[in-house]
Amino acid sequence: MSEEIKKNNYSADSIQALEGMEHVRMRPSMYIGDVGVRGLHHLVYEVVDNSIDEAMGGHCDAISVSINEDGSVTVEDNGRGIPVDLHKKEGVSALEVVMTKIGAGGKFDKDSYKVSGGLHGVGVSVVNALSVHMKSTVFREGKIYEQEYERGKSLYPVKQIGETEKRGTRQTFFPDDTIFTQTTEFSYDTLSARMRELSFLNKGITITFTDKREVDEKGEFRSEVFHSDEGLKEYIRYLDGNREPIVSHVISMDNDKGEIPVEVALIYNTSYTENIFSYVNNINTHEGGTHLQGFRSGLTRTLKKYADASGLLDKLKFEIAGDDFREGLTAIISVKVSEPQFEGQTKTKLGNREVVSPVSQAVGEMLENYLEENPNDAKLIIQKVILAAQARHAAKKAREMVQRKTVMGGGGLPGKLSDCSEQDPARCEVYLVEGDSAGGTAKQGRDRNFQAILPLRGKILNVEKAMHHKVFENEEIRNIFTALGVTVGTAEDSKALNLEKLRYHKVIIMCDADVDGSHISTLILTFFFRFMKELIEEGHVYIAAPPLYLVKKGNKKEYAWNDVQRDQANERMGGSANIQRYKGLGEMNAEQLWETTMDPNFRTLRQVNIDSLAEADQVFSMLMGDEVPPRREFIEKNAVYANIDA
Repeated sequence: MSEEIKKNNYSADSIQALEGMEHVRMRPSMYIGDVGVRGLHHLVYEVVDNSIDEAMGGHCDAISVSINEDGSVTVEDNGRGIPVDLHKKEGVSALEVVMTKIGAGGKFDKDSYKVSGGLHGVGVSVVNALSVHMKSTVFREGKIYEQEYERGKSLYPVKQIGETEKRGTRQTFFPDDTIFTQTTEFSYDTLSARMRELSFLNKGITITFTDKREVDEKGEFRSEVFHSDEGLKEYIRYLDGNREPIVSHVISMDNDKGEIPVEVALIYNTSYTENIFSYVNNINTHEGGTHLQGFRSGLTRTLKKYADASGLLDKLKFEIAGDDFREGLTAIISVKVSEPQFEGQTKTKLGNREVVSPVSQAVGEMLENYLEENPNDAKLIIQKVILAAQARHAAKKAREMVQRKTVMGGGGLPGKLSDCSEQDPARCEVYLVEGDSAGGTAKQGRDRNFQAILPLRGKILNVEKAMHHKVFENEEIRNIFTALGVTVGTAEDSKALNLEKLRYHKVIIMCDADVDGSHISTLILTFFFRFMKELIEEGHVYIAAPPLYLVKKGNKKEYAWNDVQRDQANERMGGSANIQRYKGLGEMNAEQLWETTMDPNFRTLRQVNIDSLAEADQVFSMLMGDEVPPRREFIEKNAVYANIDA
């Protein structure tokens, strides 16, 4: 059989069953990471990955994803359709093997797929095992086939139910609420962000995403269509839409001829932040790895060579560092690796050493060509690098000042910090409180054993528009660093955060429940995202949720966090209750603040997570940047109590 025929002969023999399904329901976190919100959405990603793999193989160009009215999810593609013929080893249909055997699938057959996505390669069978009900429909060779399952077990053999001219696979599943006890409700924004990301990473594919739980005034479902003809170039323009570029257009290359296909796009802007997003087989490798190492090597080597030859560095009194070449850089690296090896804390760091050289070489050639053909842009980039180097030296001195003042460095704690008596960081929490007045109330209401209070004066610096040394010179930001006990900068990465001496494992932002409070919270979150991203990634950052209303009648009182709760409480009290609207934390006394917002037994804390680094970067640059129209549009769409004209 020829190689070409063998490659396209996708049949039951292509499906390999690697092992059984015994432990999936018993230990689901081993397969999908966790059974919270992130794990729930991972189910959708696993199913969509199968369709994307078909697309990467050139067999599919349309995928639809729907959240149905009943809360289930349907994913359909126009690929080849999962094989339904008899699997020789298992003695049942190949479809049933794929759906009920962990690790079974064409991904393990190199003749069927050259590369495939899916972080753990667990496949759709795990989704089936963690669903209370699932239905597979296959459109293949003119016929329609179907099989249903409950908690991973088939209800009947695969059967033919009709004829069709369509081809592809449709999967519908209901997550099991005995596994996902926190929630089984899918987030439109989370899934939408991933579908957009996949469309950029796989140009030419059309992904339609629909939420049938919502109907607008016209009676139409909420829906978006994602399609990209230019891939990463369009992704860069989307991410950097709220920043001012310093070069004329996106620098990009797409080399799919070698053993390791490499696609890169980048642009320089006037900001002071570095935003590099790396992917392997559509997986966001936020811990980096060898492909990121290759990118940085190629970028630094090529720009340094050009800068030295240009003579622009002759007057500089110190060496240029790698960080200097990446300030104001937004870049995306996407590689396809047939057998990726992942490592790191969350298994999202690429370890394949053979990836470094192809990426470095491809990036070097791309930049060399661009710099030669665009000398004006080349000069602007080198000038940006020189400014970055000068600012880095200033920031280094400012950082050293911060580190000298940290408690572990012997410099003492900030004067405004009211510390707790507990010494174990895992049991300690610190509230970053808006203003001295609310800070004073929080100090009186707290449990001094494990709760610390750090009042912040007014609105902290908007780090999105500030040079790094200005950030470290800001008193409020220095106080946050010092109170937390963390340090910035290592020999390998001058921007890395060292959390080894973190003094509190819960860092809680507590601001007023109004527009100003939301602005201050966003400023603090922007600072954390740009300078303490590891703090968020490791789950240490929370937002407190103070109530908006106190509903009181006689000896009865209830707190309300929104208008609906307020009206319900008022109705329970007979409709004539006294309603107090809290304009700020300072209007509560210490007892009220404790029982509503600080008591671990009754408070509501919202943990800050990053579903997509790229989406988070785009939102922060839009909210805190210079472009007003997109920020206004975002506020009008998302604000609950904002007065847009104020």
